[in-house]
Amino acid sequence: MTVTRRGFIALFGVVAARLFYLQIVDGADLASAAESNRTNVATLHAKRGTIYDRNGNVLAMSIDCSTIYCNPQNVHDPSGLATVLASILGGEYNDYLADVTKDTTFVYVQRQVDADVVKRLKSELSDKDIEGVYYLDDTKRVYPYGGTCGQILGVVGTDGQGITGLELQYDDILTGTDGEMIMETGLGGTPIAGGTYEVTDAVNGTDVILGIDVNIQEKAETALVDAVKTYKAESGSILVMNPKTGEIHCACSTPLANVSDLSTVDSDGLTLKLVSMSYEPGSVFKVITTSTGIEAGLFDSDSTYPIPETIQVGDDTVTDDDSRDYTMDMTIREMLRRSSNVAMAYLVQEVIGAKTFSKGVDAFGIGHKTGIDYPGEVEGIVKAYEDYDGSTAGSMAFGQGVAVPMIQIARAFSAVANGGSLVTPHFLAMKGDEEVEWDPVAGPISKDTADQVTDMMRTVMKEGTGKNGQVEGYDIAGKTGTGEQSSSEGGYAEYNYTASLCGFANASDPQVLVYVGLNGVAYLAKDSAAPLFATIMSEAVTDLNIPPATSTT
Repeated sequence: MTVTRRGFIALFGVVAARLFYLQIVDGADLASAAESNRTNVATLHAKRGTIYDRNGNVLAMSIDCSTIYCNPQNVHDPSGLATVLASILGGEYNDYLADVTKDTTFVYVQRQVDADVVKRLKSELSDKDIEGVYYLDDTKRVYPYGGTCGQILGVVGTDGQGITGLELQYDDILTGTDGEMIMETGLGGTPIAGGTYEVTDAVNGTDVILGIDVNIQEKAETALVDAVKTYKAESGSILVMNPKTGEIHCACSTPLANVSDLSTVDSDGLTLKLVSMSYEPGSVFKVITTSTGIEAGLFDSDSTYPIPETIQVGDDTVTDDDSRDYTMDMTIREMLRRSSNVAMAYLVQEVIGAKTFSKGVDAFGIGHKTGIDYPGEVEGIVKAYEDYDGSTAGSMAFGQGVAVPMIQIARAFSAVANGGSLVTPHFLAMKGDEEVEWDPVAGPISKDTADQVTDMMRTVMKEGTGKNGQVEGYDIAGKTGTGEQSSSEGGYAEYNYTASLCGFANASDPQVLVYVGLNGVAYLAKDSAAPLFATIMSEAVTDLNIPPATSTT
């Protein structure tokens, strides 16, 4: 009797200790586990902010849709359910069958399903008395203009986060805060009718307005694709922006990206080459060379120098396209009009000097990021003065031996157009009700220098290599460039140019700057980039309501 009593007391002690452990030591974890077994948590997706162009046109927006899921424990006709899902949602019967027969209480069937499809699915399942399928409110990104602006806008993942382009750049602004719904469930994980629901509402993202003009963008994308085909280019790029503010009205590179159909898009299509790839710019760089010399007080537009038929730059002999066989007295204006490589090399080597030239190039921001609000900007390849060799300055004088993204060239030209200030190229104009400020900074040249260079650029467009880029009635200042591109085997590839033209209108009070470039062409800029420039500039001045010039002097 005594032994039995002692045994009972020992057993009681063990039970008491176990109860103490379960209730006191491990009680919180057990309660949490029990709670999780009788609740399901569903995410309530916030609606992503809408993206508008400068005229209020919707470029990207989020619309309501549904995410479909099922509880396999409540599916009593898995074969019938799989048949219906495959019929309405698309996909393979066997894949759906595998999902709806899993040993779990929650399986995603399909995300971001359009409302009309969900309606048909509900009707079909109801008619066949098939249970176990449920729906969550969701949103998805749509693009009213289809593939237009695809590279700029970028891609949003199924989780609602920006992956590329401005969707990535401004993800923190566009993305709201997801909410959640905690549902009380029964033994099999089925939501209990009338059970407890705890809802934390989602907070939608902020709308943004871009400087993009979708009409210019549509025209540019079509014209660029045609030009790349016509001139058998490897790729091409177009930029339209306000040179006074840096606001971008159009930007694109080929291949284009139709983000409304991601099955047609590859990584190259999501690359805005203006920003993320470097090219040897060629003669557009002569604007920087002449600006640097004038700003340093070394010459003006009427200064005259004896330009030889050829000039030695390091180990290379530089010639001009006109095959001159004599020395010619040229003004600085004539050097730009003729786009003389020999003259530019002469100016840098004999007049400006390598050190002053290097400072001028740096002051224009060449070799530095512009700060454009787009992912993937590169700095380019630009030698510092201390790294110059015997050919560096002479070659860079006419845009060879230096490789930069063309957004840097556009910004440099903007400084000439606006009287000497460096602007930040940018897409974003407003976020919500707040106007975004992008203040210009003191630039590389004075207004007097800018005015002189602008006037010489007028001559280029009227009488020089830019004649094919003129738009009737408008006073355009610009410069062409035909930059040879390096070969993988060393040196320069034969008939492999980046043909470009960058210019602004009207020259006396510039409201718009256009850059066009065709990469990997065998044509000079005057015969390829210039006609494309005229097409884009004509569209830009029309859509931006820029009146013709009252004078072109």
